[in-house]
Amino acid sequence: MAKVTLDIPDELMAQLADMGEDPSNWLRQQLPELVQAKIQPSTPPNSVYRYILDFIASTPTPQQIAEFRPTPEMQARLQRLLELNQLGQLTPSQQAELDEYERIEHIVIMLKA
Repeated sequence: MAKVTLDIPDELMAQLADMGEDPSNWLRQQLPELVQAKIQPSTPPNSVYRYILDFIASTPTPQQIAEFRPTPEMQARLQRLLELNQLGQLTPSQQAELDEYERIEHIVIMLKA
């Protein structure tokens, strides 16, 4: 693993400390994810869209539509994003991913209506 030395403004370090975090520990944990998010924004995987489209294309009955649920993997990812959101620890790309899951949920609600 590569090592990087950063100069962080004192004001930013103070803000991290004010959040109740050990700034060095927080940066060590969050920086790789922040860099990854900048390089490759996070969105729900194509399998999420495929799952929904395949369901719609199967011409489901009203009962099947009422019983339609996300996969356990989708539920777990959404739960993780909601936890991070509640803790105020979402990266911008995770926020975009959560927003997209909310749009998907709205589509499913409309489908059920």
